[in-house]
Amino acid sequence: MPGRLPRPHRDDVLIAVGGLLGGLLLWTLGIAPRVPSDDLVLWPQRWAALVPLAVTAACEPLRRTRPRAGLLVGTAALVVDTVTLGSIVTIVLYTDLMYAAVLYGSPAAARRIPWITGLLTVIGGVVPAALWRDPQGLLIGVGIGVVALAPAATGWVVRDHRDAAEAARLRAEQTALLAEMDRVQAVTAERARMARELHDLVAGHLSAIAIHSTAALSLDEPGTSKRALSVIRENSVDGLAEMRRLIGILRETDDAPAATPTLDGLAALVDGARANGLDVRLDADPGRVPVPVGLAAYRIVQESLTNALKHAARGRVHVVLRQADGALRVRVSSPYADADEPRAPGSGAGLTGMRERAALLGGSFDAGPDGALWTVRAALPVTEGDPE
Repeated sequence: MPGRLPRPHRDDVLIAVGGLLGGLLLWTLGIAPRVPSDDLVLWPQRWAALVPLAVTAACEPLRRTRPRAGLLVGTAALVVDTVTLGSIVTIVLYTDLMYAAVLYGSPAAARRIPWITGLLTVIGGVVPAALWRDPQGLLIGVGIGVVALAPAATGWVVRDHRDAAEAARLRAEQTALLAEMDRVQAVTAERARMARELHDLVAGHLSAIAIHSTAALSLDEPGTSKRALSVIRENSVDGLAEMRRLIGILRETDDAPAATPTLDGLAALVDGARANGLDVRLDADPGRVPVPVGLAAYRIVQESLTNALKHAARGRVHVVLRQADGALRVRVSSPYADADEPRAPGSGAGLTGMRERAALLGGSFDAGPDGALWTVRAALPVTEGDPE
């Protein structure tokens, strides 16, 4: 229901009940901080001290849910207690209300209450001593300090430590969350990298195997079938070697063979494409480039030749590499064939992988029909690094 008071904490109810019973016990025993002859005692009747005791105890269940209201009502009850015979338990319960108001109250109240109680402590000690011209007047300020300032300052210290611990916990959770995000991103990036490597290493060999096995099955010519089977065997052996090399990287063994091709291997790559039936012309003058740039260029050429083997029409494939304007420029052109079915099935990940390689280096990539040709273009910035 709207406006309904929140349920008090179980411990606060126990404090209230315990305080009330303790005050009743002292009242029954006749223990009180003042006597009827004191000048401030306006209600000397013994029962009058029970009223502020009961009110202060009733404020205890509000110490967490309504700390400000509990403190205001408790302050009024304490004022009434000073004109009766009084109860020590009423004072003790009030100090707890003061402590709770700072600890559980609003940040503004937590800042103001210690200053207000400190000011009242000073005024309560200096003014009576000055008016009465008696140093014992300072004891009033001491009493205010014990009843109000001390619990307020204690509440402020505890709240400050609690807030610092909460901030440290939140920072730890945030750090753990950021670490988990970094881990997930690292795993995702590594999976994407391995997917590109696996595709680039194996797709070309498997495409050649698929194309030549189709030729061997469709043509009833022993010579042609023998040549196709030779190409199939060569690509199978090469593909197996590439897979072993990739597995070696995944295992990260010390004796694993290096699996980072360089632009020096472009000639061998082109020779392999020619053996698979492509008419390839290589025009490469890349100069000295960093290792990541050389690897990306090699993979882009490799994937472009694989796509040409699967999709291109008959004709010459041109591979050009030049370094100009601070970038290594790669261009692979092949005769464009708008066929319904490729000569070998593909995953569709080739163009995505090439585009990702260029983007990781801050370069550009595009591929598409260019008149009668299908052209792949990539510009890979040549940054500072270890050249090949």
